[in-house]
Amino acid sequence: MNKEVEKYSIDKLYLKEFQFYNGEYDITLNIVDINTDKMIINLAVSNLGKISVIEYDLKRDKDNNLYIEFGCENSKIEIDDFEEIN
Repeated sequence: MNKEVEKYSIDKLYLKEFQFYNGEYDITLNIVDINTDKMIINLAVSNLGKISVIEYDLKRDKDNNLYIEFGCENSKIEIDDFEEIN
């Protein structure tokens, strides 16, 4: 398995969390599934007490890092910024 695929494998990323502040509320994003072949990611999005599982397109930046565009302003969130919560 090459290092790029291993870096973004679901075993290493499952349920890692990212806190996003949209200017009004905190939104929690958790990785549910990631597919680097199809360039999609499924995230559990917790916002105002509601949880939704949403599929997003993965994109690559100039440094070849994976990211998504989130929210109305298409804020860039890098997959490497997700953290394991204990």
